[in-house]
Amino acid sequence: MTQPILCVEDLSVGFRQESNATEVVKNVSFELSAGRTLALVGESGSGKSITAHSIMGLLPYPMAFHSSGKVLLDDEDILEADESVMQRIRGNRIGMIFQEPMTALNPLHKIEKQIAEVVCQHRGLRQREAKAIVAELLQRVQIPRVEAIMASYPHELSGGQRQRIMIAMALANEPNILIADEPTTALDVTVQREVLELLNELRSTHNLALLLITHDLGVVRHMANDVLVMHKGKIVERGNVETIFTNPQHEYTQTLLQSSPKGEPSPLPQGNAKPLLRVADLKVSFTTKKSLFGRVLSEFTAVKGISFDVSPGETLGVVGESGSGKSTLAFAVLRLVNSRGDIVFDGAEISALSQRALRPLRHKIQVVFQDPFASLSPRMTVAEIITEGLSVHTELTASEKEDRLLKVMAEVGLDETTRNRYPHEFSGGQRQRIAIARAIILEPKLLILDEPTSALDRAVQVQVLELLKALQVRRQLSYLFISHDLSVIKALSHRVMVIKDGEVVEMGPAAQVLEQPRESYTQDLLEASF
Repeated sequence: MTQPILCVEDLSVGFRQESNATEVVKNVSFELSAGRTLALVGESGSGKSITAHSIMGLLPYPMAFHSSGKVLLDDEDILEADESVMQRIRGNRIGMIFQEPMTALNPLHKIEKQIAEVVCQHRGLRQREAKAIVAELLQRVQIPRVEAIMASYPHELSGGQRQRIMIAMALANEPNILIADEPTTALDVTVQREVLELLNELRSTHNLALLLITHDLGVVRHMANDVLVMHKGKIVERGNVETIFTNPQHEYTQTLLQSSPKGEPSPLPQGNAKPLLRVADLKVSFTTKKSLFGRVLSEFTAVKGISFDVSPGETLGVVGESGSGKSTLAFAVLRLVNSRGDIVFDGAEISALSQRALRPLRHKIQVVFQDPFASLSPRMTVAEIITEGLSVHTELTASEKEDRLLKVMAEVGLDETTRNRYPHEFSGGQRQRIAIARAIILEPKLLILDEPTSALDRAVQVQVLELLKALQVRRQLSYLFISHDLSVIKALSHRVMVIKDGEVVEMGPAAQVLEQPRESYTQDLLEASF
């Protein structure tokens, strides 16, 4: 066994709030060794990221504190190191890849400047001297068109490209420890596999010690040598990856391993009802260049003549890689982007309606977004968020709104005593329940779900999917369900539509598409999923 590079001993982390102190990480110990991957597994709120941020000295001290513990790097306790020492360690000795690259990258600076800043800070170089190093780093993380990417802003890149940029920044000064905090959470299956294979290759070629923080057990099985299972701030089980997966001892580990989306979609209503939604030859284009006088010189077509329908009580799953046009299609159906083609909803042609004419129909089509924290106003209480639409679309009295609020909160599994709390006071799963409650309180017929479970850990995913199934049966809802997670699609969808580059490549019953796909692209998606 090689000598550990970093040792965490009896680490505890607490937070002070006014006169109270809460301990959230309790007596955690582990070691990181060169060339090996240690996976830290657990549901949201278990203390995984706080443990990693403790190593990097990134907690909000002095509000955060350590009641016990050491973090030994070269036999030096860096938990006690001052900020100047930690600035030298961050990047030089320990690199970190954050969960959401779009928030970790500066939207105002080009990629070249952001990576060069990391190099210049630690090596004493000037920006222009670092250009060759930046290009070499991007090549190392397998970024194509290096010059074009260096001149781009973060919003101009795909999720997979942004994550590779984060990896390049983390490796810029050749650290020997790499901390990857949920590095593939929001990525589609093919990009996820590419990023994980890149991390594996870098770990091997550079003899890195990799601490992988994730709630995705498929990723753990593919990547890790050793596993720590964390629950409520404590390590409840540890062992090599094979032992953890084949012979888990702790009840919580067993629950985690069993928490994967399973089952079949809810039975379709009897009868041959007309489609609730019918889309024909839908096209969406975005202008990429205009002349001085506003004439369109070039445009990008994101959706290229897509046609489909959704019946009452049916779920149509929409699958495809990032950038394939899934979300743009949803926004077109919602009439949030301009489109060409026919959109017929509940017997009414809505594609040509003005926004004023469309408004009376809006309550019948609702949407649940990918990130509930971003889609909920931080300044509004739960009650205000859920009932806001009632003030716009109905003329209910205050007592009628109150009755409907309490019923819908109970229906989605929210405690009515939490009605006056704010979104930041809830877990990810609870916030998604709030977003679902906000949508269904208007009694819609169609719910568009855009990656509603991708940011949730597996146990919470299963709960949200079961809630969606129950709501569909109870309210006869139709779902347009967008996801890159094929196990989630299989558990909820009656039919599946596979999209690539804005076009439908395969569509049919879920069992046929997901078990006996005809198209090579669909087969590639299935092979890439863990």
